[in-house]
Amino acid sequence: MNGDSSNESFKIGQRVHSLNDPRRVGTVKYVGAVEGYSGIWIGVDWDQDGDGKHDGSVNGVFYFNGRSQSSASFVRPQKLSHGITLLEALELRYRTISTKDEEDEMYVLSTKNKRVSIQLLGGDKIQDKLSRFEELTSASLSYLGVSSLGVSSDLSSILPNLKLLDLTGNLISDWEEIGALCEQLPALTTLNLSCNSLSSDVTSLPQLKNIRVLVLNNTGLSWTQVEHLRRLLPGLEEVHLMGNMISAITSTSSSDDEAFKALRLLNLDDNCISEWSEVLKLSQLPCLEQLYLNKNKLSRIFHSANSYESSNESSDAFPSLRCLLLGANNIGDPASVDALNAFPKLVDIRLSDNPIADLARGGVPRFVLLARLTKVEVLNGSEVRAREKKESEIRYVRMVMSNKSEDIDRLHPRFYELKKFHGIEDERASSENTGPKNIASGLISITLKCVGPSMGEKPPLTKKLPGSITVGKLKILCDNFFKLKPIKTRLFLQEEGSPFPTAFDDETATLVDVGICYGSTVLVDEES
Repeated sequence: MNGDSSNESFKIGQRVHSLNDPRRVGTVKYVGAVEGYSGIWIGVDWDQDGDGKHDGSVNGVFYFNGRSQSSASFVRPQKLSHGITLLEALELRYRTISTKDEEDEMYVLSTKNKRVSIQLLGGDKIQDKLSRFEELTSASLSYLGVSSLGVSSDLSSILPNLKLLDLTGNLISDWEEIGALCEQLPALTTLNLSCNSLSSDVTSLPQLKNIRVLVLNNTGLSWTQVEHLRRLLPGLEEVHLMGNMISAITSTSSSDDEAFKALRLLNLDDNCISEWSEVLKLSQLPCLEQLYLNKNKLSRIFHSANSYESSNESSDAFPSLRCLLLGANNIGDPASVDALNAFPKLVDIRLSDNPIADLARGGVPRFVLLARLTKVEVLNGSEVRAREKKESEIRYVRMVMSNKSEDIDRLHPRFYELKKFHGIEDERASSENTGPKNIASGLISITLKCVGPSMGEKPPLTKKLPGSITVGKLKILCDNFFKLKPIKTRLFLQEEGSPFPTAFDDETATLVDVGICYGSTVLVDEES
């Protein structure tokens, strides 16, 4: 992996890696003299902040623009590699016999923290099979410094059965070479080019009908480039575009275009999309079943571009979408949750790490989300069983009834439907009822469990309490019930199907406000 170290071999824009560390990858931004130092230097802007020492300026002299204050450095040519070919990487990965030193590095730690060497059972047989390239069906060449795909007419005979090729973190940038490689590998269906800095010129790519899965995470791709790929990859079923700073779906193909017609999974996690109207530009993809939008900047959801409150509209938008992941966005309004009901086949939804699912940020408990979502089968990665769904809907109806909201039709669109479906009668006492009965009708039965480490083993208690009492009052009652006076307590709601209990930090909120209702379990813990 030495590469030619003469300064002629390095050009502006070229991808390189540190000679002794193929994971330290960057782009050449300057070739020439540096004031105060002899000889030729290569100015590199490294992909990872902190891999460099400055921003492209030294001693007040500007040489190039680094991405950050610590991404750039000057390196002697002999300390850099401009990479190796694909076949050289295959030789290195699958035909190099491990040295004694490398084998000594293969160990696990025992329970007493001592090294126990690993011996690979049948390792020689595995190595022999991998070294016969014609038998390889998948190859992982990540972070090996591959800069040239070395495309040649005999590549198809060398790798005739290769279906999956992982080229993550190499020095590849030329789409023309990528296209030629795919044409040379007849069996190739899955290609991972993540963490390569790809050229903006996608037009040189030929049409590739065999590629089914394309992974382009952290490649700097814009949606304009994705548009070109749409037309050149008609068989594409899965595309991953994480971490590409995409904020807009700039255009979509005409209705008669076959582009992305077979696409089943689109991963746009960790981008910069803030407007749901951008997402709606993807709504006519006929086969799209999974759409990942975690870690974007979305604040609301609606089903139609014409109306925000459109959850009851019939539409052909997203006709096949079954899974929609929206974790770690800025969604905070219940109307956005209701809008998800308009997607005809949507059953797997992620809303965790959004304000709507966080009680500390004015959100609602899991049972409210389950009640508002009509078809949900998996919420936040947790399966929704029929019993949990039913109990959540009943709890939700009783919560709405106890709040006596004036605008139920607008604020709780499923309330009357659920109330009728579960046969829940109005619990308002009639005027002739006596005072004590009125008080009793407002009681809810809850189970209290001590879980604090210094509380000792105490049996759970089931108590009937008014839904109108506050969290602060319940804390005082728990101190009395369990004799916890010196211990500062903290209360949590334990919900079926939710992996973590929900903390109650607003002591002025009532039990009904925080989602406690008949049959709830409240955990009594101590402040950390």
